[in-house]
Amino acid sequence: MDLLLTSAGIRNPSIEAALVDLLGKPIEESTALFVPAGIYPFPGGAFNAVEAMRGGRNRLCDLNWKSLGLLELSALPTIKRDSWVPTVKETDALLVWGGNVLYLYYWMKKSGLADLFSELNNLVYVGVSAGSIVMTPFNCDVDFNRQWVPEGSDIPLDDPRGLGVVDSCLWVHVGNPDPIFEDHNLANVERWAGTVDVDVYALDDESALKVRGGKIDVVSEGNWEVFGQRRSN
Repeated sequence: MDLLLTSAGIRNPSIEAALVDLLGKPIEESTALFVPAGIYPFPGGAFNAVEAMRGGRNRLCDLNWKSLGLLELSALPTIKRDSWVPTVKETDALLVWGGNVLYLYYWMKKSGLADLFSELNNLVYVGVSAGSIVMTPFNCDVDFNRQWVPEGSDIPLDDPRGLGVVDSCLWVHVGNPDPIFEDHNLANVERWAGTVDVDVYALDDESALKVRGGKIDVVSEGNWEVFGQRRSN
């Protein structure tokens, strides 16, 4: 499985070209499944999920896919695997929206989707924000995520892990002027990077990580930085 881990979707021609390269064919000839689960814990999450499908500046679902389906992680444990596993295996791209990393991590594990990743050799995983962070070894948003976990939930509040599909960490929306991202600055990224034992990439909304065969390349028409190793380009 190859990955395109974005901060804010397919925002520019360079990121779109990286997606097409990973797919190995035009988007118009590719199928995709959309995973909105991460956005549900936040107020208005149900409406935001539909807005993500409609598209906009943070493009993802509105890229003229050959066909587009919806994969609801919380439904998967209640249906037979034969009803959904073949669909995932036959799909060209898995589009995973942003939101709450802690919640998304929980449902990727509980649904069985995460266990399937090692078998998806022909699939391209496309993450946006939390959908990107969840694939890394550690969740940089875990402190913020905790406040949205309801009392009595079996979501582990003290678990800072991500799925570790890639071996570097990610901090997104760096420099975004929206007040909700006021702490997404390089000083905070560097400070947090000192608490983990892997490289940490800081991406603005015009940047993404392209991961093929475990090798990470930065795709950017904006600004990015990496902490923990010498920046190579």
